[in-house]
Amino acid sequence: MITKVKTAQEIKDMRTSGAMIMNVFDYLKSKTEIGTTTKQLADLAAIEIKKLGGESVLLGYSGFPDVICIAVNDEVVHGIPGRKVIEDGDLVSFDLCIGYNKMITDAATTFIVGEGSGVKRRLLKGTEEALIAGIRAVKGDGTMTGDIGAAVEKVMTKYGFGIVRDLVGHGVGHSVHEGPDVQKKGEKGTGTKLKKGMTIAIEPM
Repeated sequence: MITKVKTAQEIKDMRTSGAMIMNVFDYLKSKTEIGTTTKQLADLAAIEIKKLGGESVLLGYSGFPDVICIAVNDEVVHGIPGRKVIEDGDLVSFDLCIGYNKMITDAATTFIVGEGSGVKRRLLKGTEEALIAGIRAVKGDGTMTGDIGAAVEKVMTKYGFGIVRDLVGHGVGHSVHEGPDVQKKGEKGTGTKLKKGMTIAIEPM
């Protein structure tokens, strides 16, 4: 299913749900301490989402058992909250979808608890640069998804990073995952042509 062009009101509602996600991320980061479990953080997320008036769309999605994905160190994105204890220097990722007025936004953030190693700091820097490059590759109506993938891949290659190919960016809005796929590699001018009003998640990993 190709992502639908959204109305102005639908995009406004997605901005609202997106702001909720950022509020949850900021709150959870302030509560992430050495000795905290990922389940404790997920429980805090559930309370905060409800307080903000959002819908926890990940809970039960394809059988997922919680409201947020929390991955630690070499886990990739879709970590299930549990007894894992956060330690000094851990790389922690939150991946969250929130619904508002039936419109869904998807975002993730990654940070280091404590100082962390130089390798981890470099990973964060390079991946953030890749995300920014992917966003800047979107030039409005007519942008090809291959343009985004090529921009992301160029930065990842510069840093010498491997690319997780099994998980891709995607359309989002009426559901958690809509088409088209937004690859993290590719060639300019290839892929799916985007239209003004489509909404996508760009996900360098």
